[in-house]
Amino acid sequence: MVTTEMTTAEENKRIVRRIREEVEDQGNLDAIDEIFAEDVVTHTPMGEFRGPEAIKEMYESDSKGFSDSTETIHTVIAEGDTVAMRLTERGTHDGEFMGIEPTGKEFEIQSMAFFRLEDGKIAEWWMQPDTLGFMQQLGVNPEDLSEALPAADD
Repeated sequence: MVTTEMTTAEENKRIVRRIREEVEDQGNLDAIDEIFAEDVVTHTPMGEFRGPEAIKEMYESDSKGFSDSTETIHTVIAEGDTVAMRLTERGTHDGEFMGIEPTGKEFEIQSMAFFRLEDGKIAEWWMQPDTLGFMQQLGVNPEDLSEALPAADD
């Protein structure tokens, strides 16, 4: 496939924005199969996940824990096969999440996300949310999460 770097970068940004527009805004979890590669790897502070089904489970868990969760995208930069995004996440902890009972507290955190695309699909996703700030706003001691997180040797 012969394309200019600019066209590829713009197309990659469009693909990444589909997460926000179709999956998060419209709740269309089926779009995950179109957006992500079959062997996608998602790197998060809570561990590494593989495949589109794991991403669907992550979104289902998030929607149960934070029914009003929203993201505001501030910056999207693309170069080559990589897209970087800076965003703000907001919501209310109104459902069980990672074993934490609902606190009813609101949160607002800054996040960064990096995506590597391959053949028009996201092949790797790195999430870098302000996890400590998030837990502090919910009034949760991060050490209390040790049982909810996979051990390093799992």
